[in-house]
Amino acid sequence: MTARAATGRSRPELITDAALALLVERGMRGLTHRAVDERAGLPQGSTSNYARTRQALLEATVRRLAEREAQVLALDEMPAPSAGLDGIVGAFALALHRHLTHHRELLVARYELALEATRRPELRQFYDTTGRHRFREPLNALMAAAGSREPERHALSLVAWCEGLMFSCAAGSYHSAVPSEEELRKGFSELLRGMLGTPDVAA
Repeated sequence: MTARAATGRSRPELITDAALALLVERGMRGLTHRAVDERAGLPQGSTSNYARTRQALLEATVRRLAEREAQVLALDEMPAPSAGLDGIVGAFALALHRHLTHHRELLVARYELALEATRRPELRQFYDTTGRHRFREPLNALMAAAGSREPERHALSLVAWCEGLMFSCAAGSYHSAVPSEEELRKGFSELLRGMLGTPDVAA
């Protein structure tokens, strides 16, 4: 049975998922075409046929990471602002808690790729473009629909808060003290109500 048949994933997905796993296990130095073939259980040369250069492999890995993180965060499934701020707060808390408790490896892989992008201008551009389309633009639109008068600035503040929390819990000193979903809900509520000027109904 082939690796594809065993997992139900396409060959590009097998390759890029293997690349992500290698980034977590060995760091950027461990990401080679040969190592990806071995990790994915594919014949030698498979990764080179799919992504001939290191840049092409890195771009494909960034693209796959964005796909998998989008599935975890599910921004396109956020409740409509008409459902109320509590609904948005709950959805954010659930998504972030799911990321921190079940998908920390994606965060570690992202940090490896983000650092590599600081050294490779061509990867920097691809990384930023992917993030903008997948996450920044939808979040800006959500903040605007929720009533923000400065959606881009508020979206940045929200991302910065989330990123700091994710790094602390995935790679920092809070790696063994992940907040509960309820604690995240309180944090999101304080942040969003402060930015949007929405009174705390419970208070």
